[in-house]
Amino acid sequence: MSYDNPPPPPPGQYGAPVPGAAPENSGKALASMITGLVGLLTICCGLFVVSSIVALVLGLIARREIAASGGRLKGDGQAMTGIVTGAIGIALLIVSIILIATGVVDTNFDYSTS
Repeated sequence: MSYDNPPPPPPGQYGAPVPGAAPENSGKALASMITGLVGLLTICCGLFVVSSIVALVLGLIARREIAASGGRLKGDGQAMTGIVTGAIGIALLIVSIILIATGVVDTNFDYSTS
Protein backbone atom coordinates (compact mmCIF):
# COMPACT_ATOMS: atom_id res chain seq x y z
CA MET A 1 0.00 0.00 0.00
CA SER A 2 1.42 3.38 -0.94
CA TYR A 3 0.53 6.77 0.38
CA ASP A 4 0.67 10.00 -1.57
CA ASN A 5 2.78 12.83 -0.25
CA PRO A 6 0.79 15.38 1.77
CA PRO A 7 -0.02 18.61 -0.03
CA PRO A 8 2.38 21.50 0.50
CA PRO A 9 1.37 24.22 2.97
CA PRO A 10 -0.29 27.28 1.48
CA PRO A 11 2.04 30.09 0.47
CA GLY A 12 2.55 33.01 2.83
CA GLN A 13 3.88 33.48 6.29
CA TYR A 14 2.69 31.66 9.38
CA GLY A 15 -0.03 33.63 11.13
CA ALA A 16 -0.93 35.59 8.01
CA PRO A 17 -4.50 36.86 7.96
CA VAL A 18 -7.07 34.66 6.31
CA PRO A 19 -8.60 36.46 3.32
CA GLY A 20 -12.04 37.74 4.24
CA ALA A 21 -11.52 37.33 8.00
CA ALA A 22 -11.84 40.45 10.12
CA PRO A 23 -8.74 41.38 12.14
CA GLU A 24 -9.12 40.98 15.88
CA ASN A 25 -8.52 43.72 18.40
CA SER A 26 -5.38 43.57 20.52
CA GLY A 27 -6.20 43.01 24.18
CA LYS A 28 -2.97 44.69 25.23
CA ALA A 29 -3.89 47.81 23.28
CA LEU A 30 -7.27 47.99 24.99
CA ALA A 31 -5.71 47.39 28.41
CA SER A 32 -3.14 50.10 27.69
CA MET A 33 -5.83 52.62 26.84
CA ILE A 34 -7.92 51.79 29.92
CA THR A 35 -5.01 51.89 32.37
CA GLY A 36 -3.76 55.14 30.84
CA LEU A 37 -7.13 56.81 31.28
CA VAL A 38 -7.43 55.47 34.84
CA GLY A 39 -3.96 56.82 35.57
CA LEU A 40 -4.94 60.28 34.31
CA LEU A 41 -8.27 60.38 36.09
CA THR A 42 -6.76 59.30 39.41
CA ILE A 43 -3.43 61.13 39.31
CA CYS A 44 -4.46 63.15 42.36
CA CYS A 45 -4.40 60.00 44.50
CA GLY A 46 -0.75 59.23 43.80
CA LEU A 47 -1.24 55.49 44.15
CA PHE A 48 -2.44 55.05 40.61
CA VAL A 49 0.74 56.30 38.98
CA VAL A 50 1.48 52.61 38.57
CA SER A 51 -1.33 52.42 36.05
CA SER A 52 0.34 55.16 33.97
CA ILE A 53 3.54 53.12 33.87
CA VAL A 54 1.59 49.98 32.96
CA ALA A 55 -0.21 51.90 30.19
CA LEU A 56 3.07 53.07 28.71
CA VAL A 57 4.63 49.59 28.75
CA LEU A 58 1.53 47.80 27.44
CA GLY A 59 1.09 50.38 24.69
CA LEU A 60 4.64 49.90 23.46
CA ILE A 61 4.31 46.11 23.52
CA ALA A 62 0.92 46.24 21.76
CA ARG A 63 2.19 48.51 18.97
CA ARG A 64 5.11 46.16 18.35
CA GLU A 65 2.79 43.12 18.21
CA ILE A 66 0.30 44.91 15.93
CA ALA A 67 3.06 45.91 13.51
CA ALA A 68 4.45 42.35 13.46
CA SER A 69 1.03 40.71 12.99
CA GLY A 70 0.76 41.65 9.32
CA GLY A 71 -2.82 42.87 9.59
CA ARG A 72 -4.08 40.10 11.87
CA LEU A 73 -4.35 42.50 14.85
CA LYS A 74 -5.81 45.98 15.05
CA GLY A 75 -5.90 48.59 17.80
CA ASP A 76 -2.94 50.81 17.00
CA GLY A 77 -4.93 53.90 17.99
CA GLN A 78 -5.81 52.40 21.35
CA ALA A 79 -2.18 51.54 21.97
CA MET A 80 -1.11 55.07 21.05
CA THR A 81 -3.75 56.48 23.40
CA GLY A 82 -2.33 54.34 26.20
CA ILE A 83 1.20 55.50 25.45
CA VAL A 84 0.24 59.18 25.39
CA THR A 85 -1.95 59.08 28.51
CA GLY A 86 0.67 57.04 30.35
CA ALA A 87 3.40 59.52 29.45
CA ILE A 88 1.22 62.46 30.49
CA GLY A 89 0.44 60.78 33.82
CA ILE A 90 4.14 60.17 34.50
CA ALA A 91 5.02 63.74 33.49
CA LEU A 92 2.35 65.16 35.81
CA LEU A 93 3.72 63.08 38.66
CA ILE A 94 7.25 64.35 38.04
CA VAL A 95 6.06 67.96 37.87
CA SER A 96 4.08 67.59 41.10
CA ILE A 97 7.09 66.07 42.88
CA ILE A 98 9.26 68.99 41.74
CA LEU A 99 6.66 71.56 42.83
CA ILE A 100 6.28 69.98 46.26
CA ALA A 101 10.04 69.55 46.75
CA THR A 102 10.79 73.18 45.88
CA GLY A 103 8.04 74.50 48.16
CA VAL A 104 5.91 76.03 45.42
CA VAL A 105 3.00 73.87 46.53
CA ASP A 106 2.37 73.91 50.27
CA THR A 107 1.32 70.57 51.69
CA ASN A 108 0.57 71.97 55.15
CA PHE A 109 -3.19 71.90 55.20
CA ASP A 110 -3.66 73.82 58.44
CA TYR A 111 -6.71 76.01 57.94
CA SER A 112 -7.13 77.24 61.52
CA THR A 113 -8.04 80.90 61.82
CA SER A 114 -6.80 81.50 65.38
